[in-house]
Amino acid sequence: MSFLNSMDISSSALTAQRYRMDVISENLANADVTRTADGTPYTRKIVVMGEKQATPSFSDQLNQSMQGASGGGVVVDKVVDSTEPFKKVYDPSHPDADASGYVSYPNVDTVTEMVDLISASRSYEANVTAFNATKNMAMKALDIGK
Repeated sequence: MSFLNSMDISSSALTAQRYRMDVISENLANADVTRTADGTPYTRKIVVMGEKQATPSFSDQLNQSMQGASGGGVVVDKVVDSTEPFKKVYDPSHPDADASGYVSYPNVDTVTEMVDLISASRSYEANVTAFNATKNMAMKALDIGK
């Protein structure tokens, strides 16, 4: 695996984790939204990631298999809506209460979102460290040639 491949993999992970943090922030910001444009409560969004699929040439594929390298980084496959039910809270004075007096709140749990945010942040930091280590190795290799 070359230095540039390592940097590409780390940078794709940085981009994916940053997007994950953005979605988590959106979930937290909308944790109390009881009515969206379509009249339903906000639905929690979940980021689904996958392996970055490149379409290498035959020679690139052969070189990768000879070097034992696999994978090309990470990519955000899709963002899906959570299937968890909405939280029902009895509040007959709320404007969005149904005939029984219950209000449907989003299926966003702030504790879960904060744990996911910490996980995404730590993954981001780990990839920054990996990127910097690769950069330092490249710089040391250039210094050897002096």
